[in-house]
Amino acid sequence: MRVVLIHGVATDSRVWAATVAALGPSVEVHCPDRPQSGDMDTEIAALAPLCEGAFVVGVSGGATLGLELAARGVEFAGALLHEPAAGSLAPELLDEVAAAFRRDGVAGFGRALYGPIWTPELTTASRETVAGELAMFRAFEPRPVGPLAQRITLTVGRQSSPARHRSVRDLTAALGTEWHVLPGVGHAVHLESPRRLAGEVEVARTTASHER
Repeated sequence: MRVVLIHGVATDSRVWAATVAALGPSVEVHCPDRPQSGDMDTEIAALAPLCEGAFVVGVSGGATLGLELAARGVEFAGALLHEPAAGSLAPELLDEVAAAFRRDGVAGFGRALYGPIWTPELTTASRETVAGELAMFRAFEPRPVGPLAQRITLTVGRQSSPARHRSVRDLTAALGTEWHVLPGVGHAVHLESPRRLAGEVEVARTTASHER
């Protein structure tokens, strides 16, 4: 079963390098550079063909896109989605990063969202690109995902903010997905502990494979 890794805002496929290495050569991994268009329809159209039948992994905005793929009926084999946006369930969730972006542009946004481990070398996005992406994700509203809920696990980092923990709990209650806490990490799990993320992916992928 192939794995598709979906990046968030102010990153691109390079953010997954250590996760891909931790997954190892036996796993077929795809890390698309998505359009970063600021338009949800465009993003989903680019991702859907690759995600059909795959195991989908997303962090931050990538996790949000995973929920949208499910809501639109893309039949992926399973998904591990770390700290997606939650729309009206947590309307304040992106306020801090939006304020950092207004103050300090792309660099401020990246540091506020991902922490000091993020560097500008992880993105080629312009200020205009990040502004469009931020607007898209702030407008996101979670919708029912139907039977795919049984194939989705949401995660939250133990070190993430109380608001992040509440948002994941509330999303789980609303959508009927599974969820659990990842110890030793915060929001940027793919940068902070790629080996832990790879281990979570392997367990979830194996479970999804057995259930198909």
